[in-house]
Amino acid sequence: MLPDYSPDCKAEYTGRYKGRVVTAPRITLRELTLDDWPDVHRWGSLPEACRYEAWGPNTPDETRAFVSAAVADGFKRPRVRYAFAVTLPDGPRVIGLGELRVRDVQTRLGDIGYVVHPDFWQRGIGTEVGRALLAFGFKELKLHRITATCDPRNVASGRILQKIGMTYEGRLRRDRLLRDGWRDSDLYAILEDEWSADSPAAAGAG
Repeated sequence: MLPDYSPDCKAEYTGRYKGRVVTAPRITLRELTLDDWPDVHRWGSLPEACRYEAWGPNTPDETRAFVSAAVADGFKRPRVRYAFAVTLPDGPRVIGLGELRVRDVQTRLGDIGYVVHPDFWQRGIGTEVGRALLAFGFKELKLHRITATCDPRNVASGRILQKIGMTYEGRLRRDRLLRDGWRDSDLYAILEDEWSADSPAAAGAG
């Protein structure tokens, strides 16, 4: 069931809405739509894709509910959640997801997260998604500080966060409950005066 939006918003919500677009050399981030859920489910249902996450492997209903909530959050005001589908130039297939959430509007704090279909791992896609999200957060939303967390066992994700210019700030102990028990989270962050459009952290995002 659609939220109680105006007819125009409902038309946008059901798939015709394109919204913001963030480009990078090899990928495009465009706002998620309800029609994207089958592509999202292609990785959301895979154990390897959610190994270090509290969600999944998803059922089709769980993936549809996630996509529906993410799209609906895009119409809330003030808006604090931006969910982007990651696509390649040669086709509409969604190969990943990037999210930015504004955690505190007044102090301009946000965080980012991303997931890429395992078929596209080790190709630098996650790095481009991370850089694009930082560019969007600092250039478009004028954020002051952006954070990200990852499971300490997820070495590849930690390397991506360092590569895009984020600084390791410490370990949050047993802060998330996964299927195999409580996990720690490594905290990374970058400040607005540490990021610029010409910095290595921004390379390839525009």
